[in-house]
Amino acid sequence: MQGNSNTQYFKIQNDANLIVKDTIDSVYVALTEKGYNPVSQIVGYIMSGDPTYITNHNGARSQIMRVERDEIIEELLREYIRTHFDVQNN
Repeated sequence: MQGNSNTQYFKIQNDANLIVKDTIDSVYVALTEKGYNPVSQIVGYIMSGDPTYITNHNGARSQIMRVERDEIIEELLREYIRTHFDVQNN
């Protein structure tokens, strides 16, 4: 292994992150269409784990239950930090 003593590192967009982002987007739209406050409803779901905080409209409830709540929090925090502090996604 001549000249290969350093580990190469590269990062690609994780498909799981895209799924979480798409889920948050879809749930937000569904809640808004039904007249709910999407922030309050999503927070209620994240804090309690009770899926009834999320409407069934457009399959939003089943979509949000396919991702882990900690992944939702991670994505929301990552996006907040990225936009608030102008930091690249990690």
